[in-house]
Amino acid sequence: MRIPGSDKKGRNTKSFLAADDASRLTDEASPLLDRALGVEWYERAGNEVDFAAYVLCRLRRARAGEKGGPLHGDEAVRLALGQANPEALVWFASRAISYMDETGFPEAVEPWFTETEEA
Repeated sequence: MRIPGSDKKGRNTKSFLAADDASRLTDEASPLLDRALGVEWYERAGNEVDFAAYVLCRLRRARAGEKGGPLHGDEAVRLALGQANPEALVWFASRAISYMDETGFPEAVEPWFTETEEA
């Protein structure tokens, strides 16, 4: 009897899909980051910067699923970021910080730090 989601040899086919997705997303990520350079994110939701972030998140999940842990996903994202234009990477990082700031990250981590550690 074959288990749903497995091939004839009993292997989980989700990992096959994750590997295919991860390979495709790896190829897409750096060019998307380069296209996002200079695109303002406050004027239009779903812009090139947001799409690049979306693809990188999907890459992280796919590689983590394929390899069996989040550290593998993090490594895949670092490799993709390392292939991007440095100016695009700085632009993208500023978007990530904007998003983190606007969604409450500073307040979420504030208890971890004392007043003396602040710059």
